[in-house]
Amino acid sequence: MNNIKKMVIAALFIALGIVLPMAFHTIPNAGRIFLPMHIPILLCGIVCGFPYGLICGILTPLLSSLTTGMPPAAMLPAMICELAVYGAVSSLFMRYAPVKNMYAKTYVALIGAMLAGRVLFGALNAFIFNAGAYSMRMWLTAAFVTALPGVAIQIIIIPAVVAALHKMKLIELQEMQA
Repeated sequence: MNNIKKMVIAALFIALGIVLPMAFHTIPNAGRIFLPMHIPILLCGIVCGFPYGLICGILTPLLSSLTTGMPPAAMLPAMICELAVYGAVSSLFMRYAPVKNMYAKTYVALIGAMLAGRVLFGALNAFIFNAGAYSMRMWLTAAFVTALPGVAIQIIIIPAVVAALHKMKLIELQEMQA
């Protein structure tokens, strides 16, 4: 996939990352439950690779906050860091994980990125953004219990979308030859 195509696809994922959460914000607390902004960033990392996933993870919450007010300014720094990790780590796992099967590699990239992003989110909240007021229980509740529906959606939807795009030859996953 050439760089122009990757840029266009990444821009589409950024746009989707702004529009998709708008549909969920009609439901109270739906952003924290369903994690709609995470899906396009994880997809961008898997489909477009590094550095597009990283850039998508930085720009999507920033542009969304500027245009829609969501995420709110208080949550923005932590979300930018978390989503940047999602985009970067998913792309790096897609490229370097020693797995040949496309489905397995997608799951490795997805779950590795989700865990890395959640750990960073917890660490940032514990030590910087909510220092002294953030506990392990709060992190586990926010990262895994409240977000369980969103995690389940990501684990089901993202590999299916990647497989469908690949099967329709809309994307090329050259990293699969690793």
